[in-house]
Amino acid sequence: MLKSGKILLGSHAVPCAVRNLSETGACLEVQTTAGIPATFEFVLPPQPPRICKVVWIGDTKIGVHFQ
Repeated sequence: MLKSGKILLGSHAVPCAVRNLSETGACLEVQTTAGIPATFEFVLPPQPPRICKVVWIGDTKIGVHFQ
């Protein structure tokens, strides 16, 4: 799977690629994970934003669980 989403950090949005997606979580790919907090809002249009909790984090990929 390769869809485009956004990590919402206040007034700033970080573009990301969705590598896999399930009802409970996702694997997101970004240019860098530096500065990504432990919880954040994620949006994958046309769905509304979802609160995510980081489960694991690498250099460019983030595993999240939807709250």
